[in-house]
Amino acid sequence: MKTFVYASPLGEITLASDGEALIGLWFEGQKYFGATLDEGSEVTLLPIFDEARRWLDIYFEGRDPGFTPPLALHTTPFRKRVYESLLRIPYGKVVTYQDIAREIAQERGLPTMSAQAVGNAVGHNPISLVIPCHRVIGSNGSLTGYAGGLDRKLALLQLEHAGYSYWND
Repeated sequence: MKTFVYASPLGEITLASDGEALIGLWFEGQKYFGATLDEGSEVTLLPIFDEARRWLDIYFEGRDPGFTPPLALHTTPFRKRVYESLLRIPYGKVVTYQDIAREIAQERGLPTMSAQAVGNAVGHNPISLVIPCHRVIGSNGSLTGYAGGLDRKLALLQLEHAGYSYWND
């Protein structure tokens, strides 16, 4: 496994790759930091890190990068499904945990789904920012939970000029 450290305006970000795709992206000190890293990780440059760095540069300039670097998710099918929903949240928009739960329940033909289960999956997102878990808020509009810290979540939403209009309005 290979890693690279990116200096962002909100603190250092560690990126991890299997050599072909991103498998991790965490702010320094983030909850679950390096959850997918193994002991033998080595810091190096790879083409995927160049692509991710380009994405991050555009993002921190306050613009939608317009592309997603290759991602490899090594997690449960449920979490992958939640992350697919996160990837569809438009830049500058927010959704609720309940919105995502409702979407997945409807897709699976279920009457309801736990927003808490969705929240747990969102909280364990191994590729922060690129998989935009910071765009998920509580049903009452609160900035509940963010593994990178609520101060960073607010800063990211402000960077995107995200209003609190839900994506499914």
